[in-house]
Amino acid sequence: MSRLLDEFMEGRGREVRVSFRELVKRIPSTTYATFALYRYPAKFIPQVVAYVLERYARPGMSVFDPFAGYGTTGVVARLYGCDYELWDLNPMLEILHAVATLEPRDVDVDGLVEQMKRSEEEFRPSWSRLGYWFHRDFLPFLYRVWGFYHSLDDGYLKLILTIPLLKTTRYFSYDDIQRQKLSRSPKSIQRVRSLLASDWEALFLQMVKQELNGLLRKLREYQALSPKEVEAVVRGGVDTLSTDLECERDILITSPPYLQSHEYIRQAKMDLFWLGFTEEEVRGLRRLEIPYRKDIRPIEVLSETYRELRGRIEEPRLREVFDRYFWAVLGALTRLQEKIGSHMFLFVGRASMRGRPIPIDRIFAEHLTSTGWAHEATLVDGIVARRMFSYGVNPATGIRDPRTPTENLVILRR
Repeated sequence: MSRLLDEFMEGRGREVRVSFRELVKRIPSTTYATFALYRYPAKFIPQVVAYVLERYARPGMSVFDPFAGYGTTGVVARLYGCDYELWDLNPMLEILHAVATLEPRDVDVDGLVEQMKRSEEEFRPSWSRLGYWFHRDFLPFLYRVWGFYHSLDDGYLKLILTIPLLKTTRYFSYDDIQRQKLSRSPKSIQRVRSLLASDWEALFLQMVKQELNGLLRKLREYQALSPKEVEAVVRGGVDTLSTDLECERDILITSPPYLQSHEYIRQAKMDLFWLGFTEEEVRGLRRLEIPYRKDIRPIEVLSETYRELRGRIEEPRLREVFDRYFWAVLGALTRLQEKIGSHMFLFVGRASMRGRPIPIDRIFAEHLTSTGWAHEATLVDGIVARRMFSYGVNPATGIRDPRTPTENLVILRR
C-alpha cells in the first residue's frame, strides 16, 4: 500500500494504474460472501468500496450511494462501521440488500422446499408477455411455487427464498441468461426444450435447494467478516435525477449508469413481475431511465473535454445521446454534492461512440473541479470478468461499440 500511496501523492490529478483486488486483502474475491448473490449489471466489485473506506473513512462516518444498484456500498460499509444511505431506481435494491445483510440461521432447507412443492397457493404475475417468456407447461407449477412464496408469513424464510427462486425461475424461462439484457435466443430456446424433456419439476426443486444451501453458506461467510451494527437508509424506486438528499453525508461513492448501457429495468423486469410489481409500475420505472425520460434539462457541462468531443459528433442522434447522458448524471451529481462533506468517488468506465473513446471520468472530474472540488487522482483498474455489453449493438445509439477495457475511480475532495 505504501508504494501505491507514494505514486498516488505524486500523481494528484493524474491517472494511476492499480488492481483493487490486490490492494484489498480483507475480501478474498469479488464473489466472496454475499457480494455476488444476484446478477446485477455494472455491479461494483466490493474491493473498490473497501479501498475507499480503508483509506478515507473511519467508523461512524456516513457514506452515500445515489446509484446503488445491487447495494454493494452498503454491504461493504458495514464491515468498516460506517453508516450509509443507498438509493436506486430499481426497487429490488431493498430486497437484495436485505438478503445480503441477513444474519445466518439454521434453516430446514429440505422441509421448506417440500412445503413449496405441496403448496396449493397460486400467484400469477401481472404481465401480458408472460406466455412469450415461459413455456405454457411450466406456468401452472410456477404459479404454485410463487404462490407459496407470496403466502409466507415468516419474513426471514421469505427473504432467503427470494434470490434462489428468482434465479431458478429465470433458468426455466426463454431468457438467454448469458446476456445482460432480457432477450430470447436459439440457445435459450434449446435450453427450454431440454428441460421439457427432463423431470423438470424435480430439477426445479433441486436447483432451489442448491441455491438455498449456497445462500446460507454465503451468509456465514459474510458474518465471518465481522459486519458492524450501523445506521442504514435503503430506498428503492428512487428517481435519483430529481430527488434531493436530506441529510449531510461524509462520502459519496457511486458507479453511475454507463453511457453504453443505462436500461437496467429491462433486465430486472421479469423478476419484478414475479415479485408482484404490475406492468404499470414497471413501465413507470422504465420511463424514468435516461433514454426514455422527457424531462432531462440541459445544464452547462463545465468540461473542455466534453465541449471538444461534442464538436466532433456529427450525427444529431448521437449528439443527443451524448448530451442527455451528461446532463442527467452530472445534473444529479452537481445537485447532490452540496450535501457531501469530504470526498466523492465516481467509478466509471471509458465508453466509446462510433469507435471514438469518451473519457467519462475526465469529463466528470473537469466539471466537478469547476464547481469547487479538487481532483486528487484517477485510479485505473482493468476489468477482469465481464457480464456487461454482451449484446452486439448499443441499444441507446443503435451502433456497435467496443467494450470498455478499464474502470476508473475518480477521487475528488473538498
